[in-house]
Amino acid sequence: MTKKQKVVAADAKSGVEVPPPLFTAEVKKLFVEINGGMKVNAWVDSMRASSPTSRRREVSRDRLPPALEVFDEITNASKGKQIVMFLDYDGTLSPIVDDPDRAYMSDAMRATVRKLAGFFPTAIVSGRCRDKVYNFVKLAELYYAGSHGMDIRGPCTGSKNKKSSPSVLCQPASEYLPMIDEVYGILMEKTQSTAGAKVENNKFCLSVHFRCVDEKKWSELAGIVKSVLKNYPKLRLTQGRKVLEIRPTIKWDKGKALEFLLESLGYANCTDVFPIYIGDDRTDEDAFKVLRERDQGFGILVSKIPRDTNASYSLQEPSEVMVFLQRLVDWKERTLVDYERESLRSLKKQKVWKDQNYNGNCVCI
Repeated sequence: MTKKQKVVAADAKSGVEVPPPLFTAEVKKLFVEINGGMKVNAWVDSMRASSPTSRRREVSRDRLPPALEVFDEITNASKGKQIVMFLDYDGTLSPIVDDPDRAYMSDAMRATVRKLAGFFPTAIVSGRCRDKVYNFVKLAELYYAGSHGMDIRGPCTGSKNKKSSPSVLCQPASEYLPMIDEVYGILMEKTQSTAGAKVENNKFCLSVHFRCVDEKKWSELAGIVKSVLKNYPKLRLTQGRKVLEIRPTIKWDKGKALEFLLESLGYANCTDVFPIYIGDDRTDEDAFKVLRERDQGFGILVSKIPRDTNASYSLQEPSEVMVFLQRLVDWKERTLVDYERESLRSLKKQKVWKDQNYNGNCVCI
């Protein structure tokens, strides 16, 4: 597979990451407001520097093959290896909705993920609070990495009648909890006057949603967030799909969470593991990049709009994600049936050999 590098530009003076070329004019304007009044000309110059030709900026479906159309290619690449599944939640297992508290996954999707976890180790990796994601998914057999991987727990284990509590695997930003709670309280108060704004406490990070905010108020909301964070240099601001993310400055992201989970599962230095990460957001690029650098498995971008990415394949929406996951389940079931059939055929051959050697004649069973 040809590796396609992600295009990331930064303002020369501020070092602030700027959005990719397919972002809307409104989002570009929001980045300008967030990052200390960075001028539009500087933003354009940065994008030109990172995308020297117009052809480089045009990303077509042909360059990011649809995962459903090349499904056999994917399964062939994974033969003889242990598939490990990593799934984002919002926009991947559930549709993007105006109210983040109502981002429910369908019963059909839940049933599909349950079957998937029966064949492959499966983790949900989300920017959401881990408890919130669990309440949406409600599958105890999964790994959950919330707050962009800063809160990871393993599956519940035990008998059917009595399950043990999941073990805490990783919480690298615990010392930031009081600070996160403090900033949450301040933002809740200061954003009350901005209609449609919603501040979500995801335990180890905060999300300021502006999907339901009037576009004319975006600059005002960005200014509020920026003014609050001036007093908290240990927190950084990033952006997702119509959401501003406030996170600790530690070097931890979804890519680090993926590596930690692989290590926890015993696949840190294995060549026979095949991780698959499916996600739709810019924050998922950290995981896509890790897989490219490891040269193991691949990432699948969930998006109807082509864009620069470290993913290897694409799916357009959660409904396609469910179809892909179900096809993986069906493929694995067929593989196991074929294996059992071949094992039975081998046992029959051994029985024939024994009968010939010990009885002097051939007796087939």
